[in-house]
Amino acid sequence: MIAARHAVDRLLSWACVALFSLLVIVVVWQVVTRQVLDSPAAWTDEVSRYLFVWVGFFATALVFSERGHLAVDVLGRLLPTAGRRALGVLIQLAIIAFALLLLVYGGLRALAGAWDQHLQSIPFTLGQMYVVMPITGAIIAFYAFTELVEIARGSVDPFPPESDAEAEKHLVGAEGIATVLDDRRVDSEPGDREPGDSEPDNGAQRENRS
Repeated sequence: MIAARHAVDRLLSWACVALFSLLVIVVVWQVVTRQVLDSPAAWTDEVSRYLFVWVGFFATALVFSERGHLAVDVLGRLLPTAGRRALGVLIQLAIIAFALLLLVYGGLRALAGAWDQHLQSIPFTLGQMYVVMPITGAIIAFYAFTELVEIARGSVDPFPPESDAEAEKHLVGAEGIATVLDDRRVDSEPGDREPGDSEPDNGAQRENRS
């Protein structure tokens, strides 16, 4: 199962790279035909739109594999080990239900309903463009199932601990952390001031002395 997951990861990564590269080429050609040749290609707008949709769907599935999607796990981290595992399994079941019902089933219905609707500028149908929905749903369900198995076995912590330093590293980077910490130290230690910095106003103290 792990080997199959890695194979799907590689396939999705290459698909995202290829589709995004093609999207850039199409958009550049659209600009060239519009601004340079003064004869805009009508097909570029439609192709770029659907390429962007396919890249978005495949990239979303890849994020599920890397556990990079947004998650509010504050309460989950406070649970004991058994509770964390049960909640993790429940979350993966919800993801599987979402992927199968909304993306696979809903995508197949949308695909069937729009299969004969031809696009204006390219020799495809709208239903063929909807193929990406059930494909993405099946991939996300596969990722969620493998994650569910690993969580149930105890091989993976559904809510891995993350320190404050690691959180800051994700937000501002390693150099940014040093800058943030230096700023905090300067703010917390008013006596340590660089030469040339303005001194605090001691007018009230002089008034008290007089």
